[in-house]
Amino acid sequence: MNSPQGPQHDRPRPPDPAISSKSGWLPSLVWLVPLVAALIGIGLVIKSVRERGPEITISFRSAEGLEPGKTQVKYKDVEIGIVKTITLSKDLARVLVDVQLKKETEDFAVKGSRFWVVRPRIGATGVSGLGTLLSGAYIGVDAGRSQEGQTDFTGLETPPPVTGDQKGTQYVLRGASLGSVDIGSPVYYRRVQVGQVVGFALDKDGTGVTVNVFVNAPYDQYVGMNSRWWQASGVDLRLDSSGFKLNTQSLATVILGGIAFQAPPNQSSGTSAPNNMVFHLGSDEADAMREPDGPPLQVVM
Repeated sequence: MNSPQGPQHDRPRPPDPAISSKSGWLPSLVWLVPLVAALIGIGLVIKSVRERGPEITISFRSAEGLEPGKTQVKYKDVEIGIVKTITLSKDLARVLVDVQLKKETEDFAVKGSRFWVVRPRIGATGVSGLGTLLSGAYIGVDAGRSQEGQTDFTGLETPPPVTGDQKGTQYVLRGASLGSVDIGSPVYYRRVQVGQVVGFALDKDGTGVTVNVFVNAPYDQYVGMNSRWWQASGVDLRLDSSGFKLNTQSLATVILGGIAFQAPPNQSSGTSAPNNMVFHLGSDEADAMREPDGPPLQVVM
C-alpha cells in the first residue's frame, strides 16, 4: 500500500527550537534564607564576645536564692553582670559563684570591691530587700578604689553598713562593754541621727571592746578632739530635788541601742578630729562628761 502523497506531506519539518543557558550562578532562595540566618548568628556571637567583660568568682557560705543564668549582679539597681555557674569548693565549706561582668564594668573587678547577696532582711536599721520578694535575690556590689585587678572575691554575708561612695569620717571608740550596741545602731549628735555603728570587736586582752562608727558628712565637722562619746542605749531615769527626769536619745535606742557624742558643757569640741581618731566610750552621758583623772601623785606620810 502506497503512502499518501501531496503538498502537505512534502513540506519540510521546522527545526527544533534552540535551548540556550544563561551564564553565571544564581543561588536559589531556598539557600539564601539559612545563609542570612547564619550570618546574623555569627554577628550576634561576635557582638556578645566584644561586649563581654572579665569573669570573676565570688565565694559565699550558701547559694540560697542564686540561680545560674538568672541571678543578676547590680550596682545602684543597674545590671552589670550575671551568674554563670555555681559550684562547691574543694573542701565543701563554701559555694563558688562564677559571674560574667559586662564590658563597661571592668572597674568592678579590682581589689577592694565587695559583693553580697541582696535578699529580704530584718536588721537594726529596719527591713531591707523587700523588692527581691518578687524579682528574686541578686548580688550587690560596692566598687573598690584600687587600680589593681582581682578575679577572686570572698562575699559578705550581710550588706555593708557603709559603701565606698558615702562621704563622711570613721572613728574608733574604746569602752568597757558593748552594751546593746550592734552593727547598724544609730549615732546621734544633739538627738539627731548623724551616723551608725559599722563594726565592733573584743579587745585582744579581753578587758574591753573596740567599736567603729561612721559619721556622715557634713555632720562629721562636729566631731572634735574634745568630743565625748557614750552609749545612748536604754532609758536614763533619775530622781533629784526637782522630781523624776527621763532621758533617752530616741525610741529606737531603747530597742536597738545607740551611741551619742557632744562637747562637754560650756566647752567647744576643739579642732576637727581626723579619720580613725580614737575616743573613750563612756557607759552613759555622765561617765563621758566626767573630767579624766589627773596623773597619780606619790604621797609620803
